[in-house]
Amino acid sequence: MNRPLAYDRPLITPAEDPRSIGRLEDERFVTGHGRYVDDVPADGHLFAAFLRSPHAHAEIVSIDVAQALAMPGIRAVFTGDDLLADGLGPLPCSVVLQPPTPLTVPDRHTLAKGRVRHVGEPVAMILADSRAAAQDALETVEVDYESLPAIVDLRRARSPDAPQIWSEAALNTAYCYRRGDHEKTEAAFAEAAHVVELDLVNNRVAAAAMEPRTAIGYWIEAEQRYELHFSGSFVHLIRRELADGVFHVPHDRLDLVTPDVGGGFGMKNVNYPEYAAVLWAARRMGQPVRWAAERMEEFLGGVHGRDNLTRARLALDAEGNFTGLWVETTANLGAYVSSGGPGSSTMASASAMGGLYAIPAIAMEVHGVFTNTTPVDAYRGAGKPEANYIIERIIDVAAHRLGLDRIELRRRNVMRDFPYRNGTGLTVDSGAFAETIDRGLLHADLDGLAARRAEAQARGKLYGAGIGCFMETSRGQPNEEAWLRFLEDDRIELIVGTQSNGQGHETSFVQLVAARLGMPLGAFHFIQGDTRRIATGGAHGGARSLHMGSAALLLAIDDLLAKAKPAAARLLQALPEEVSFSAATGTFLCTGDPAPQPRAIGLAEVARHLRQSPDEAPLHGHGMNICDLFNYPGGCHVAEVEIDPETGSVTLARYAAVDDYGTLINPLLAENQVQGGIVQGIGQALMEESVYDPDTGQLISASFTDYAMPRGEDIPSLDLRFIEAPTKANPIGVKGSGQAGAIASPQAVINAVVDALRLFGIEHIDMPATPHRIWQALQQARPSGATP
Repeated sequence: MNRPLAYDRPLITPAEDPRSIGRLEDERFVTGHGRYVDDVPADGHLFAAFLRSPHAHAEIVSIDVAQALAMPGIRAVFTGDDLLADGLGPLPCSVVLQPPTPLTVPDRHTLAKGRVRHVGEPVAMILADSRAAAQDALETVEVDYESLPAIVDLRRARSPDAPQIWSEAALNTAYCYRRGDHEKTEAAFAEAAHVVELDLVNNRVAAAAMEPRTAIGYWIEAEQRYELHFSGSFVHLIRRELADGVFHVPHDRLDLVTPDVGGGFGMKNVNYPEYAAVLWAARRMGQPVRWAAERMEEFLGGVHGRDNLTRARLALDAEGNFTGLWVETTANLGAYVSSGGPGSSTMASASAMGGLYAIPAIAMEVHGVFTNTTPVDAYRGAGKPEANYIIERIIDVAAHRLGLDRIELRRRNVMRDFPYRNGTGLTVDSGAFAETIDRGLLHADLDGLAARRAEAQARGKLYGAGIGCFMETSRGQPNEEAWLRFLEDDRIELIVGTQSNGQGHETSFVQLVAARLGMPLGAFHFIQGDTRRIATGGAHGGARSLHMGSAALLLAIDDLLAKAKPAAARLLQALPEEVSFSAATGTFLCTGDPAPQPRAIGLAEVARHLRQSPDEAPLHGHGMNICDLFNYPGGCHVAEVEIDPETGSVTLARYAAVDDYGTLINPLLAENQVQGGIVQGIGQALMEESVYDPDTGQLISASFTDYAMPRGEDIPSLDLRFIEAPTKANPIGVKGSGQAGAIASPQAVINAVVDALRLFGIEHIDMPATPHRIWQALQQARPSGATP
């Protein structure tokens, strides 16, 4: 491997960095003091259970609930007719797409009305005095279905002879989305010295969060308002969808609250029929109504991720420079358009199309397609993993077909000059992409690859190394708001509109504010995910929390200190201009006093004085960060795999990476986030897949018996290092790390698998690269009796 240029930035080992403190919230989690929705006492609550369709596509002829109503403990059984008669509207979609064709959003009712369109769709809701009674009664509801032809095969869904799912969506197509300069890209291909084409599958996956979806609906009669406590995120967006689209009430009559959340990965960022159902039932029954999904319900009814078919073409000149990228994708929406479903395959994917490479002309076209399957929405990275997977796979194929070095092909084409306006119109302001490639390859010790490969081959194994680079486009929703308020006990209430479901915000935000106010970490009380307390917020999607939230908090700090300074000056008997704040000590100092002991007063003491004064307002600060800028994390991941050619089984032998996430608040938390994403990407690459029976539309992988998840033994030590190349998109230079691992690892792993299989002429294998799929490829590729 050619040696790269020397770089001045230090290579950070997260565990050895003094900023790497343990998560503050973990003490309550590991001691059983976390508070999740299902921990809320059930006194006076009714329990909901949902009867779900066993058919992928069928007319509902009749529903007989008489037997269920006669069972002990059953309080009510409701169907779609009951909810529609009460004026409930369909669940809306918040995504707005530009032409060429408008987005078709058919009605998605809380409970199915007239027809079911995927296995697991809610048909009826049973309310009972206990969860067991509600579950037992499901067996007695009699539904007469008239089965209809179903389509679950994405390849056939747009065929003229495919079953029509919605009358308003011709060829089962919800939209056609285009991005980039198509004319310029056509010209680039016409002039190209080389054109490489590749068909790719980005397989359907399930998030399988540790805590299934849970919800409790309340109706507060005295205040004439609803309240939903649920395991989720995006409380302000979901409130808007429910208030405007479903219940037709002002926003201040519907509040959403999320306590601790046991994982989400995107699938808990969206609206679900069950949320509207428990709220409606709470008002109808005059009692709180609670529901907790069972694991199979999560597989059947929780949104899935990915599920794209793509044909990609890469144009190169005679020197190996990329001149054009053309991407045509068919994206599975499932049976309905979920809250944010179309965004993942369109705008989010477009922002990262072409990855970290300078490609002057890019054109993409996406067809969003209905099938009789569970709806598809955001899953960790939401479009960015798909885009980076496309370019990283086709680069390896291009290198192989054209006899070029895969490392030098990447180095030749990586973005180096900034700002760079990419082929889909996004301006990349800065990036350390070349540096992460050079240092990532050195860190992975590719010089030792030949010896490791020879040792494996001596044992009859195949061995390969894969490079997976990535560029994330981190922002999510624009703008964010934050508040700081001193409490009676001198602690500070830290309120921010972002949302954690495991990322460690309770630590990173507190670290940030504590350092700037000179106060101990224990002086803060962190508030999130509660529309009763938080006026606005954009939650965590798009790895946006520190990028957007930290700037809002810095503004809130400035506001708080500006309000405290006049009071501090009065207490110090000085003029305001003679007083300054020291973050090192958390005190206001008289700058004109002689050293070493100028007059000083602590921030908490100033707050206490204001709180006790009848003429003063309690000390607080507010910050509104108006920002629509992206930041651009990037990195280089290297995976090495060993394959048993007799069984096709894959062992992930090594994994190393060097990434840039800008300024690091807590390197250990960043590493934890990247590790989690890497494992999810490994799962997608090697084992995870949601599979439907092509004839019946049944979800075959509806339990952990059939849906494979990575275990500890499947994952080697993840050897991660960071560099810090701050962005100017926010005041402290941070870049998002929450999604990056899942954006980088699929291509690193698949490139490694293909590198091991290239001995037999295999240049591509689709995810998941299961032992059976690899074994089949080997049988087809090698003559009978051949050995590696």
